[in-house]
Amino acid sequence: MSDQPVITFHGAAETVTGSCHMIEAAGKRVLIDCGMFQGSKTEKELNYRAFPFDPRAVDALILTHAHIDHSGLIPKLVKDGFAGPIFASPATIDLCKVMLPDSAHIQEMEVEQLNRRNKRRGRQEVTPIYGLLDAMEAVKQMRPTRFGEWREAAPGIRFRLWNAGHLLGSASVEVEAADGDRPLRLLFSGDLGPDNKLLQPGPEAPAGWDHVVMESTYGDTDRQEVTESRRRAALRSEIRAAINPDGVLLIPSFAVERTQELLADIVHLFETGELPPCPVIIDSPLANRASQIFRSYARTLDNGDLLLRAFASPHVRFTESVEQSMALDQMHGFHIVISASGMCEAGRIRHRLRNWLWRPEATVLLVGYQAAGTLGRLLADGASEVRMKGEQIEVRARIRKLDLYSGHADGPELAAWLTKRLPVSGTVFMVHGEEPAIDGLRARLAGVIPRERLVDPRLDASYRLGHAAAVEIVDTARAPRLEPAQVGRMDWHNDFQSLLLDIQKEIAGAADEKARARVVRRLRGALAAE
Repeated sequence: MSDQPVITFHGAAETVTGSCHMIEAAGKRVLIDCGMFQGSKTEKELNYRAFPFDPRAVDALILTHAHIDHSGLIPKLVKDGFAGPIFASPATIDLCKVMLPDSAHIQEMEVEQLNRRNKRRGRQEVTPIYGLLDAMEAVKQMRPTRFGEWREAAPGIRFRLWNAGHLLGSASVEVEAADGDRPLRLLFSGDLGPDNKLLQPGPEAPAGWDHVVMESTYGDTDRQEVTESRRRAALRSEIRAAINPDGVLLIPSFAVERTQELLADIVHLFETGELPPCPVIIDSPLANRASQIFRSYARTLDNGDLLLRAFASPHVRFTESVEQSMALDQMHGFHIVISASGMCEAGRIRHRLRNWLWRPEATVLLVGYQAAGTLGRLLADGASEVRMKGEQIEVRARIRKLDLYSGHADGPELAAWLTKRLPVSGTVFMVHGEEPAIDGLRARLAGVIPRERLVDPRLDASYRLGHAAAVEIVDTARAPRLEPAQVGRMDWHNDFQSLLLDIQKEIAGAADEKARARVVRRLRGALAAE
């Protein structure tokens, strides 16, 4: 290992998930986050592969916040031999105590279902990425760290946390790494909250850095000014338009913070008479447990009193058991269901969507970022049909999008955040964003940072760090885990599902059996020609 510090981007590089950055300095290795890849199946398969580094050689981990795309592979890291401390804010640790076991449960459940199908198909069984015991062991290694408190991650690397305004307990990470006579100063933004967030204050951090690693999720987006009244007015309009005596409003939502914000605003609209009250069901055991944690931190939150009133509302109920969840399919009269996951990739929202997507009296309201390759992204992009668990479903429900509840800063807010952190003598690394967002942020920052010092690293790319621009370390002997064209995009799995839908549509539209037979012959001929 060179004496000069090195940073390697093992996730959230040209994509919005899998956040994981390694700092190597003074002979030590420290990770910032260790998140799960989401999005396309090609990206999600990285979760099952070996880490591109030896977990046993990692000295410490600093966790920015509890969201699974930042924390979700920590139990695997522990399972594979990492024994060091995991530093995080107290609230982040409390959330991880429910989120990581929940993640393990989902994996074990989904792998069990997959293995039943694989057995019928004569395929090999697969094993979960990690189990409940691994998640519990990971929590044991977590060390509570207060905002503004200097801590030593490893000899030669110290850090402190700053409130990032994104989520209960979320942090930006200030790092000082040994580099000769003067320590190297780095800032990891983590996920940054927007202005006027319901429960969190604006992000904080000092100024003056050698290098900054910043998120770019909405770098190409300008939401205009999002005020509390504008956000509630937009939600009120969407709910009013969704009201149908025989219908439902389904809101796929992240179980932590987004669900609580929505619930607080919906109950406020009931209290003020701006909406007629109706049943609001939180169909997520994780959201239920997370809400208990939010309840305990309510006095530290902006609008915490409103949140407590929402939890106590007679119109709100939480489902816990599978039986309670399944009974929702038999409900009559208009109601609202908020259910995980936010990108429609797992959890109970999948069951609600299978039951309602084909019904025109239903509305699906997407309130967060939808990564490429997810079911949520397909719906957001206007898919007329989707496939879920091998079943073809026509999309007749109204699909609506409301981006005012995003937990991420938009392009102007990101640019303003970086401007307040100046000067930056070295490189600004733009991570946690897909290509259009990164390009949009680069354009916004061009007058703030010279373009040659605005870098969007590839997956597993390494850079040598000094007190000027970073220098990429080119290793031609190391094959990339994924090619750049496979990251942050639809993959062949998405194309295959789309092809199956097209084939079924073509056959269903054929006039008679002869016409259907011609379609099949053409397909066989095309395959033979290949």
